[in-house]
Amino acid sequence: MDNCCYIIGIRVNHRVANAVGLQELLTKFGCNIKLRVGLHETSEKFCADDGVIMLQVCGEKADLEAMLAALNAVEGIKAKMLEL
Repeated sequence: MDNCCYIIGIRVNHRVANAVGLQELLTKFGCNIKLRVGLHETSEKFCADDGVIMLQVCGEKADLEAMLAALNAVEGIKAKMLEL
């Protein structure tokens, strides 16, 4: 696996409605994902329908940019990549 110095931050709106499409993309690019952390606000009486996901990704930059473009093409998803 090539360079693992990239972080992709994903903002997910309408988490429940967009979960299937997002999961399909994460599975498609699964070999490029080294770490995945998902966060959303929750309590005994509340579960937010939006959240954030942080990915540490590895691979050729062109492949990671294709992943980023695919994520941003999904309605309710906004993703940005940071090179460390």
